[in-house]
Amino acid sequence: MKDKTGTQLTSRDIFKKVVFRIRTVFLELEVYFLHFVGKIPSHFIRRFFYRLCGMKIGKASSIHMYLRLYNPKNIEIGEDTIIGEFAVLDGREKLSIGNHVDIASEVMIYNSEHNINSNKFADVDSVIKEPVEIEDYVFIGPRAIILPGVKIGKGAVIGAGAVVTKDVPAFAIVGGVPAKIIGERKNKNLHYKLGRAAWFR
Repeated sequence: MKDKTGTQLTSRDIFKKVVFRIRTVFLELEVYFLHFVGKIPSHFIRRFFYRLCGMKIGKASSIHMYLRLYNPKNIEIGEDTIIGEFAVLDGREKLSIGNHVDIASEVMIYNSEHNINSNKFADVDSVIKEPVEIEDYVFIGPRAIILPGVKIGKGAVIGAGAVVTKDVPAFAIVGGVPAKIIGERKNKNLHYKLGRAAWFR
């Protein structure tokens, strides 16, 4: 038996591919279910199902409606953090979001991407996966995109529409495509709480 590239497969290779495919189907079903959960207008119910599927969500954190995610088991969200509407959280590798983090609407955070130089571009084995870490008190503006392998330091601010391809130092303000440092947050003694989210968002 051969794969789609014409490579001869051993019985062990075939078994691994079958197991991988079955796991993928179950994960896709879980993500599809959570897509519908994201439409329920109740923070409590949404958090319940996200936690049930393996997401770690800290006390007083809120995830607004219409969340899209991949593999919730690798996603960890700290306390008093808010995730805005229509956000995308990628859990195909570890995604760690700290405490008091404000993520605006339509932000996309990815930790998996195709290897554009691979001969097997669409093959699962050619995918590059790198963890993303977002430290405490970070603010990410609407429609920003965070790419794999990025670490965003404490108190940093990501401007609306920015595409973050590299690490962001603590308290830096970045913007643009690709994101560059455009300023620095003056208050470095951060102790605020984001507070309760609106009930039906």
